[in-house]
Amino acid sequence: MTNKRPLTYADAGVDIAAGNALVRMIAPLARATARPGASAELGGFGGFFDPKAAGYKDPLLVAANDGVGTKLKLAIDTGRHDTVGIDLVAMCVNDLIVQGAEPLFFLDYFSTGKLENGVAARVVAGIADGCLQAGCALIGGETAEMPGMYGPGDYDLAGFAVGAVERGEQLTGAGVAPGQMLIGVASSGAHSNGYSLVRRIVADVMADLAATAPFDASRSLADALLMPTRIYVKSLLPLIRAGQIKALAHITGGGFLENIPRVLPDGCRALVAAPGLPPLFDWLRSQGGVAAAEMARTFNCGTGMVLAVDRGDCDSVIAALAAAGETAGVIGEIIAGTRGCDVHGAPGQWGEAAAWTASHDG
Repeated sequence: MTNKRPLTYADAGVDIAAGNALVRMIAPLARATARPGASAELGGFGGFFDPKAAGYKDPLLVAANDGVGTKLKLAIDTGRHDTVGIDLVAMCVNDLIVQGAEPLFFLDYFSTGKLENGVAARVVAGIADGCLQAGCALIGGETAEMPGMYGPGDYDLAGFAVGAVERGEQLTGAGVAPGQMLIGVASSGAHSNGYSLVRRIVADVMADLAATAPFDASRSLADALLMPTRIYVKSLLPLIRAGQIKALAHITGGGFLENIPRVLPDGCRALVAAPGLPPLFDWLRSQGGVAAAEMARTFNCGTGMVLAVDRGDCDSVIAALAAAGETAGVIGEIIAGTRGCDVHGAPGQWGEAAAWTASHDG
């Protein structure tokens, strides 16, 4: 027998009291996201949601989960933790809206080596902000303190969202047909894709994240790279419910080439005229020497959503999007052909000497 002091969980690096304090700290943030069908109270073993109270009669439930990727590393390195929670929500709820589903509730998972309540609270405040933007309730989550799993100051995030759409009103792509037009809706930046390449370019050119962005004198490079992912739910849901959208593609990693074919039926092919690169993406292209096809498969390149609409609805849809605060315009059309996507750039576009075409057969 020894006279060693009995060990506690805190001795192993896990502070239960700190975790409980965090729950108390973030509870008001969750309550602020309450909506019909959910009370958004934290502290139970699970969160309840009542679809009937939300106005649904015969709903199909749609679920999505995602993370923020290595954009988190930029947030950690710069000490900017306030907006990555918005990214987390956006990546999930934007995947719900493309199915025609209204996001109903959200849960998060925050894991770290040592819980720093100030950092965690800022992250969760961003999550609550994202939920408010999406109109969904933050009904629960999990905070995991795991010593030895992460370096000092590091953390990871995962998000889980559930939405609903009335049976028969879901977007499956079945309504897409040749002759329809493709409308592109602008992104707010790189969103949450391609950040391993972004970070490599920043490191290779030894760019100062705190300095003014080389392509935007109004903000720092860190501000530009950490601009949160745009949430499109409230601008798109009315158009979906009015039957004006035949399909939606969330432009994430894989760009137009990988994402548009996912919502096309057999016999339909997307023909896209690549919009000009916004300054952020042109800077990444030039500084990294990134080829056009690689840009197109790695980044959204300025377009966060693509809508397939009937030709006669184009003007009214673009006007409605503008009224909702979006920047949108026609970028292509649906033609008859093998399911896939062709992207054409104008001569000299994206830093190349001639027109380029990239295609992906689904």
